[in-house]
Amino acid sequence: MYKYWVMEMMQAHHQQSLTTQMKQRRFGNGHISSSAEPNGNARPAETIPNGKANGLHVKNGKRKIKTAPRPTKNQEKEEGFSYETTPLVWAVITFWCYLILTIVGWFRDQLRRLGMENTRGGKESKHMLAFPPLYQDFDNFYIRHMFVKLRDNMFQPLSSTPGAEFDILERHSEDFNWTYKLTGRKLRCLNLGSYNYLGFAENSGPRNEVVQESIRKYGAGTGSARAELGTLDLHLELERLVADFTGQEDAITFGMGFATNALNIPALVGKGSLVISDKLNHASLVLGIRLSGAVVRVFKHNDMEDLEKVLRRAVVEGQPRTHRPWKKILIVAEGVYSMEGSIVKLPELIALKKKYKAYVYLDEAHSIGAMGPTGKGVVEYWGVDPKDVDIMMGTFTKSFGSSGGYIAASKKIVNYLRLHSHSATYSTAMPAPVAQQIVGCFKALATKEGQYRAKVLAWNTRYFRNKIKQLGFIVYGHEDSPVVPIMYYLPSKLGAMARMCRQKGIAVVIVGFPATPITEARVRVCLSASHTVEMLDKAIDVFDELGDLLWAKYSCEKPEMCPVPPYPTLEEATE
Repeated sequence: MYKYWVMEMMQAHHQQSLTTQMKQRRFGNGHISSSAEPNGNARPAETIPNGKANGLHVKNGKRKIKTAPRPTKNQEKEEGFSYETTPLVWAVITFWCYLILTIVGWFRDQLRRLGMENTRGGKESKHMLAFPPLYQDFDNFYIRHMFVKLRDNMFQPLSSTPGAEFDILERHSEDFNWTYKLTGRKLRCLNLGSYNYLGFAENSGPRNEVVQESIRKYGAGTGSARAELGTLDLHLELERLVADFTGQEDAITFGMGFATNALNIPALVGKGSLVISDKLNHASLVLGIRLSGAVVRVFKHNDMEDLEKVLRRAVVEGQPRTHRPWKKILIVAEGVYSMEGSIVKLPELIALKKKYKAYVYLDEAHSIGAMGPTGKGVVEYWGVDPKDVDIMMGTFTKSFGSSGGYIAASKKIVNYLRLHSHSATYSTAMPAPVAQQIVGCFKALATKEGQYRAKVLAWNTRYFRNKIKQLGFIVYGHEDSPVVPIMYYLPSKLGAMARMCRQKGIAVVIVGFPATPITEARVRVCLSASHTVEMLDKAIDVFDELGDLLWAKYSCEKPEMCPVPPYPTLEEATE
């Protein structure tokens, strides 16, 4: 035991000496190493398969990189962050609402057991009671007695392009939302729910014509994986555009955005690695982290002070039982959080990453194209060096009006993923028309048209958020985030809001438990560059009317406490 302890101390001393000599040079982990340029400057970390740990998490000698202190609530508000706590009265009422639903649901289940009421939900067969259950009791209970009451606001069929306005097929239910029948009518609604941030989801124009031409040239599918015979020249062109747009050395694309996270994170980290994940990360990130087999630590949402505590503890304690240094520490965060509307505090996160020699995996699904003066995401928004983000992930399903995802990083990381990613090796390659749509959008973003769309989206976001806050609603997130969560809390109010909005020609998305905390149900608005000022004013008027009717203006701040700041008109902002 003493011999083992001495060896560990000698190894730690050796690593600290190396760190002092290397100073600002980046160290590697399982796949990542570093080397210096001929002029002596450090080169960004790169990935090499089967690498060895080389003192990744030893203190940086005498040099210390200080991070900015965590801002207070007032500072956060001044910087654009907006979080007003749930009023205690409405939190209690929300709990009582769910309690009543639970009691009534339990009573109805007893009636079903007695044969006095039909069971429409999934249930176990009487002949398979000895087998593991196919249905979880709580999940089925929640679906039968809570989710089904709001189901008419979910899975709504469309019959048009998801642009600024779209057509919803009207339907009705004769069995309390278990089944539906189409009425044959169409409802023309203002679209406040789709992720069409830049308005590129359209069925006309020059990009649409090029997409149609790609179908005639390549067909509708590829019929093979990228590693076999599925790579088209369009894929290579798209990856060059992604790498240039994100400021990285190389990029790799995938046919599905969810799988980009879920099937690539296991290729980057594994046993002996530590993943530090934001509490509110997307389900695809959570699934990928679980599949990786790495140890997971969670930090409070967008809380850099808590993140530093987790990092410091991880470096000090090392791996469980052996206390050896972690092979790698990977911080996983999103650019814009799709449920909270918050923007990652990227400068502080990068400072912590450099201080503790960790690595950053940034999911820009909702920020690429939608943030920054030219749509290059939160990296451009905060003005940081793209090379400081080790792995940049994004999807083409939001701002680009298409499907699929990408990972942009150094050439060695990308080449490693080409061989080891299950999504790249086993899934069919992205169809040509899908790739052509994305290529057209990237080229448009480099023109005045694309920059105009980005400016319109930024203006629409500020305008709508400030107007809604002035009406007395509690709005979460950052003032520059195109995702606008408006708090409604009670599930009954949530359903009523969505139905009445639809009757008035506005389609919204409602989100409640378990996707959000039980006391934080919300209406989530996603803004688009295709929305006109008249459209936004119409939505604001309807929200104002229904907010009064449903008693949903919970904010304790008076309108004069959140005045609309002076900013240019739309014409001035887009000059």
